[in-house]
Formats: sequence, structure tokens, C-alpha cells
Amino acid sequence: MAYATLDDLKARLDWDLDADELRIATGALEDASTLAAAYGRNWPEAVAPRLVRTLVLKAASRYMTNPNGYTQSRAGDETLAWSDVGHDAGTVYFTTEEKRLLEGLAGTRPGLASVIVSSWESNTRRFDGGRVPVDYGGDRFPLYGDGVSPW
Repeated sequence: MAYATLDDLKARLDWDLDADELRIATGALEDASTLAAAYGRNWPEAVAPRLVRTLVLKAASRYMTNPNGYTQSRAGDETLAWSDVGHDAGTVYFTTEEKRLLEGLAGTRPGLASVIVSSWESNTRRFDGGRVPVDYGGDRFPLYGDGVSPW
């Protein structure tokens, strides 16, 4: 399963791939697609969102540019460093922002919700918003100063 083709990846790279690099690129596309399915959802290849394809190509081309995971390169008096790679150096990976995009596409972005849980065919308690229960009996204590609107 791959969300992008080898030809798509070749078009993003600025050199011609030899036989070993073609093999590595194929694996990188499969790894990136597997990660996209893990961070997002397991979309069928034919109907995956276009952004998934773009993110898979970005991750695979990032890996193909630096497959050995170098964090610094020096040639003569010129030094090039990749300080943001960290422990992901030498692997196919998605950045934090790319993971958030995949979660958003899949609808799995973490969030907070309040849900009433009750047994089947039971009566739920009336909602008493803005009031806190007390342990000394009597009415609930107001949480907000304004009883009409807490904001």
C-alpha cells in the first residue's frame, strides 16, 4: 500500500535515482504510507485525500535527501546542520505539524468533551449549570457570580 507513486517521488527529487536508490525510495514510500495510516486512518488508496499524498511525498523525499541521518555536513569551510531532526534522523518520519494535519483529516484529533452517561431507560438528572454540589446539604453553591451568563 502506498499513497504516492515512485514517479511522483522522482519528480520531487533533483537527481536521477540508481537501482539501489529506487529500491530505497519504494520502501520509503511504503513506510510513509504506513505512518500516514497510523497517524490518520487507513484510507483506501483510490480515495485518500490529496494532502495525505503530499505529506507522504514530503516524508519520503526528506528521507531520500538524507537517508543516513546525518545531522551535520561539512565541505571545506562550509557547514550545513539539521538540528531539528533529533532522534528521527535516518528514518521516514512526519513532523509534529504533519501529524496534526493527518489527525485533522481523519477526524481523530484529541479533544475534550463532556458526555452524560446513564443506564438504559433511566431518567437523567436535570442540568444545573454553573452550580457546584455541597456536602453540608441544601442548595448547590453558585460557581459564577452571574446566574444568567457565566461569561
